[in-house]
Amino acid sequence: MHPEILAQEGYTSASVDESPVRELFPGIRLRPLWQGPTGEHANVLVMEAGASWPHRDVHEPGPEEVYVVAGTFNDGARDYPAGTFLHAPAGSWHVPSTTTGCTLFLFYPAG
Repeated sequence: MHPEILAQEGYTSASVDESPVRELFPGIRLRPLWQGPTGEHANVLVMEAGASWPHRDVHEPGPEEVYVVAGTFNDGARDYPAGTFLHAPAGSWHVPSTTTGCTLFLFYPAG
């Protein structure tokens, strides 16, 4: 590490373990990591084994980017193992669930 090199203005970091936890639904917890000036945001979502979203998750106003960090995520149609990247375009929807439990990194480039 070079102490004389400083991070550029606006460069930020967040610790998942230090981010506040918000329970969205039973067994589904959100940890916000970052929010930009126009509403774009990044989060970590943890779903316990057997958890399911209680309704359609509609992607508005923009797309949702998902990276499966751990476990297996199901979008209501098929399973996606750890290491999978998903792009859900604006206006699309899914019904998230998991039988094994999973951790997801979520990014919303349009808020």
